[in-house]
Amino acid sequence: MTSVPTTMTAVEIIGKGGPEVLQVSEIPTPSPGDGQVLIAVEAAGLNRPDIMQRNGVYPAPKGHSTIPGLEVAGTVISSGANVEYPKIGERVMALVNGGGYAAFCVAEAGSCLPVPQGLSMIEAAAVPETFFTVWHNVFERGALKEGEWFLVHGGTSGIGVTAIQLAKAFGAKVIATAGSAEKCAACVSLGADRAVNYREEDFVDVVKELTQKRGVNVILDMVGGDYIMRNIKCLADDGRLVNIAYQKGSKAEVDFLRVLLKRLTITGSTLRIRPTEIKAHIAQGVRDKVLPLLSDGRVKVIIDSTFPLKDVAQAHARLEEGSHIGKIVLKVD
Repeated sequence: MTSVPTTMTAVEIIGKGGPEVLQVSEIPTPSPGDGQVLIAVEAAGLNRPDIMQRNGVYPAPKGHSTIPGLEVAGTVISSGANVEYPKIGERVMALVNGGGYAAFCVAEAGSCLPVPQGLSMIEAAAVPETFFTVWHNVFERGALKEGEWFLVHGGTSGIGVTAIQLAKAFGAKVIATAGSAEKCAACVSLGADRAVNYREEDFVDVVKELTQKRGVNVILDMVGGDYIMRNIKCLADDGRLVNIAYQKGSKAEVDFLRVLLKRLTITGSTLRIRPTEIKAHIAQGVRDKVLPLLSDGRVKVIIDSTFPLKDVAQAHARLEEGSHIGKIVLKVD
């Protein structure tokens, strides 16, 4: 067994506010508990919930690390009791409740996946949070099927580039929204049948035109606010609206008569607070249905940029500024 140092480099949030509150520190190395493993982290993905945590509105669940970071890739160096997989020495990518921005990170064994052949550790670190979220919300909750129409907002976000590719790989017709001509071109290059520049076009009108007024079957939305009612207008009979964030707010005035008349389903989820066994179930679905697509290159991990751990503030500034296409990843030495 590899000896584990008693201290490690990690990113702490000092107070709350902008990227400047992120501080690289030396702190005690965590130990894995029952059903957990300790990963020597090589790379950690950035996600918008990290910004929310930094701003003081998305705290770590009770009993979990307050270090930010929800997904990592690295090598298992120790394990607690009752762990059959992964073994010590295995290269894994893992969904975690926190602690990712560090040299070592504890992960639940059930939320670990093998790194697919051909993927770098940088790419692997960009998989768990994004692919777990898309698989669970689009295919398990939204029940997207081959031949259906799918609309995703934020098409060049980490979630967006993943949703476009997976929906296309499973035979759906895809519409994506984005905020510039460059981003719309990126969506099309990833497989979207149509990209809508929301600064210049109304996605409701585009959906009606493309679907001969029938509407789309599934919508994945992270915007909320006035998009909620506009999404409802876009849905076909028996359509499903899945919300995973509310960047424009979680409150809206809704005409529920449309929900009744079209037999719509409105649902949503967040990953971080879900029980360990639920995350393990989602992980198994990703392992069975999605990892083969990554292994053979039918779906790719889109990396916007990488930053060393010491430059975490600059990485957060790029994520917050919003011009990125794909994932931003921290490299951990």
